[in-house]
Amino acid sequence: MNPTASFTRRQILKTLGTVTLLATSGLSGPARAAEAEGAPAAGRKGRIKQGITRGCLRGIASLDEMAAICAELGIAGIDFVAPKDFPVLQKHGLICPCVHSGKLTEGLNNPAHHAASLASLRQAIDDAAAAGYPNVLCFSGNRAGIDDETGLRACTRALEQVIGLAEQKGVTICMELLNSKRDHRDYQCDRTAWGVELCKRVNSPRFKLLYDIYHMQIMEGDVISTFRTNVRYIGHVHTAGVPGRNEIDETQELYYPAIIRAIAESGYAGYVSHEYGPKRNPVESLRRAVELCDV
Repeated sequence: MNPTASFTRRQILKTLGTVTLLATSGLSGPARAAEAEGAPAAGRKGRIKQGITRGCLRGIASLDEMAAICAELGIAGIDFVAPKDFPVLQKHGLICPCVHSGKLTEGLNNPAHHAASLASLRQAIDDAAAAGYPNVLCFSGNRAGIDDETGLRACTRALEQVIGLAEQKGVTICMELLNSKRDHRDYQCDRTAWGVELCKRVNSPRFKLLYDIYHMQIMEGDVISTFRTNVRYIGHVHTAGVPGRNEIDETQELYYPAIIRAIAESGYAGYVSHEYGPKRNPVESLRRAVELCDV
């Protein structure tokens, strides 16, 4: 069942006022663009640059309306937006903090998938660089019988073919850490230590990890200590509550105020994007998430 099924589009938008107010009030486009580059919105501490994935505003079909809501809430960007839709983000002064590439299950750990994965990755790097966006996503792929060392070697060989382009363009490639226990069974980059070892082998500031707090809580826990120890290898962050992958509130086991403070104090300078499925009014849930992470 869709957790927002009981909310109509009008009810969702009413949380912020009328649709006209969403589109016209608050910061101007240039002011929002400045915020996306790091200047905090009025009344916010701004230590954490926040983004979302589109699932946080489930029930809002229009990217234009979604971007207007984000701008109104002081959110800097929306992850995984297709390049053809970048102008919609730019209209509202937003960015795409992480540009998607490749397939989750068929990734860089298998030479059979290198040609397709690297072609997608090169295109994403070019698209991100042209728009001035910081990160692109990649995946290890599923194990499919590949042991950890063999997977590391294959990923290293693949990334060595594209890291020069990323360095030239000023774009960071981020491999996502995902749980293989529940959501993505057999995925190889499922532990921070494995991802960090890959970062060390690639040995470039333009290859890092997308540290997904939800996934790593399921796999290994110890979120704050792990983040502090490995912050130099982390290029992007995702949030969600555990269990359920819903709001980051008191209904789940992670204490996000402490986690976000630790991230802010670690020297991490990237984006923290919310990637949960709301169980309540999505706009109100997102407003609360933004406030909670404004530490």
